[in-house]
Amino acid sequence: MKSPYEILGVAKTASADDIRKAYRALAKKLHPDLNPGDKKAEERFKEIAGANDFLSDNTKRAKFDAGEIDAAGTETQASRERQYYRDHAQTQQQPRGNPYANQSAYEDFASEDDLFAQIFRRQAEQTRNAKGADVQYRMTVEFLEAVAGASKRITMPSGATLNVNIPAGIQEGQTLRLKGKGQPSTGSGGAGDALVTISVSPHKFFTRVGDDIFLELPVTIKEAIMGGAVKVPTASGSVMLNIPKNSNAGSTLRLKGKGVAGKGDQFIKLKIILPTKPDPALDEFLSKWNPDPSYDPRKEMQP
Repeated sequence: MKSPYEILGVAKTASADDIRKAYRALAKKLHPDLNPGDKKAEERFKEIAGANDFLSDNTKRAKFDAGEIDAAGTETQASRERQYYRDHAQTQQQPRGNPYANQSAYEDFASEDDLFAQIFRRQAEQTRNAKGADVQYRMTVEFLEAVAGASKRITMPSGATLNVNIPAGIQEGQTLRLKGKGQPSTGSGGAGDALVTISVSPHKFFTRVGDDIFLELPVTIKEAIMGGAVKVPTASGSVMLNIPKNSNAGSTLRLKGKGVAGKGDQFIKLKIILPTKPDPALDEFLSKWNPDPSYDPRKEMQP
């Protein structure tokens, strides 16, 4: 564990003024505002702030110099798992949190030092100009509303209502930003935004992949064998679809331009459905039907 003298790079005989100058010199290099995103600089800054605080306490410094306490301020010689600056940053001499969390930690030199004075002025200005907080909402829309677009309304915690225009083609998990519909600013920054995250309810027979829509269409044996036009639902309304003769179950047909917002296509997979009740006529027909001997639907499965 480093001593506070080592952390600040001063001798044990350093005066209070020497310690203060060493701290200021290091703080100018390591202050988080001057090193945005630099975690190492941030940790070093915490360390030097703790060392300066420790040595600025005449009682603690005297006890440390006499060997009565260690760098963590304890009266034992046992080592702690954490480095000095992490322990000391939580002492009763400063609030919980980072030692640079507010301006008071630097009042001793901010007024003398233009660099820090400028930092604090900028921080105060940013606080005054900060916009209000954003608010989060989650809205559920129906499948067809997401495909074609819709106008919805949500109720805010205050009881006020907010109209939300759902653009055609919106997807699950997409977030809409409504400018100025969030919490008001405490200063002059204007209101925050409302962020509306969309959930799309599943449809009972449509599914979506990208801009394409998929549908499994039940057909009769006669429609599959003889072919013909059948009515097919789409996201924009029903249309007539021509089923080719001798269509197998699983055959897929395409309706161009009938996907999401007219961008994709709709794919129709045929599914042959037998009558749910006995059909004597169908039974009689099939009992008399003798398929060509070369016809074997399981031919590809033979060993």
